[in-house]
Amino acid sequence: MVAAQKHRTAQPEYWQISLASGRSLTWERSFSSQADVKPNRGFWNKVWDFVAGMPDYRGMVRPYSVVTDSRGRILVTDPGAAGVHIFDFQKHKYKFVQRLGRTFSMTAPQCIAVDAEDNIYVTDSLAGVIFVFSPNGRFMRAIGALKGGEGWFKRPTGIAVDSAAGRIYVTDTLRFRVYILDMRGTVLSSFGQRGGLPGEFNYPTELRLEGDTLLVVDALNFRVQAFDLSGKFEYAVGQIGDSIGAMFRPKAVAMDSEGDLYVVDDEWGVVQVFNRQGQLLYWFGGNGTHAGQFQLPAGLYIDRSDQVFVVDSFNRRVQVFRYAGLKTASLQKRTVAGEAQ
Repeated sequence: MVAAQKHRTAQPEYWQISLASGRSLTWERSFSSQADVKPNRGFWNKVWDFVAGMPDYRGMVRPYSVVTDSRGRILVTDPGAAGVHIFDFQKHKYKFVQRLGRTFSMTAPQCIAVDAEDNIYVTDSLAGVIFVFSPNGRFMRAIGALKGGEGWFKRPTGIAVDSAAGRIYVTDTLRFRVYILDMRGTVLSSFGQRGGLPGEFNYPTELRLEGDTLLVVDALNFRVQAFDLSGKFEYAVGQIGDSIGAMFRPKAVAMDSEGDLYVVDDEWGVVQVFNRQGQLLYWFGGNGTHAGQFQLPAGLYIDRSDQVFVVDSFNRRVQVFRYAGLKTASLQKRTVAGEAQ
């Protein structure tokens, strides 16, 4: 696939890349606060706003990870606000989820996943646990919790849930391993160790479950590794470098309907797209504040309709793109129970 990047800088609200064979990537919108999900306020509400002042809407502080659920809601972790933003654009609703407890409080939420019932799983790198909430944001339990207010994990980061198989996958960055848990949180197995060989890690972070493939961001080996569901190494994409096509600070990974890998690199402020052979197909982004530009991008998620969500962390927003590709049955992502449809 050959990229022909066509940016309309004169009209930053419109942004599109034309790709080979009629494919395209189009910027749709961005959102940054509770105000973005509210419908247009009527005349008398505006009069009241003029008299009493505008409502105090909650905004993103330092967003990190993003996912969507089966209801079409968009969930964003925010370590800067110590909670999770839930945006429901269809119903014009917003909710902010926190956990303040005597022992375990959410202090540094990192990555996020949902199961088949839209329960919410959030890793907390400082608390060392996985917080589990109901779809409406009610705290249910903490996985990895020990007596005394400590977590079993050293630094849990990436998380994925496979409800059909009853499995939770978690990266522990400081243990250089990926753990496979059952739905109760019992560790069933793990794989990985520190190193640079296939199947080894050097500070693994985000992971993503795509069909039968588990993608792990192997941050300081400057690559993304792919495994089967038992942890057997399949392939790797990426290498260290100081230019586009290489990786320097990979942060997140996702896969589109054609099986291509999108990798966020916050050093370059770009998203790079590779095939599974590691060939760079195209990239988009660059440092800036306009549509299609990023400052320290972090999280990434692609839903089943090929909407691409990129957490533009330093700009305190999420940008939404639409990939229009070739939809064939052999290339469609298989539905995994626990992923948003």
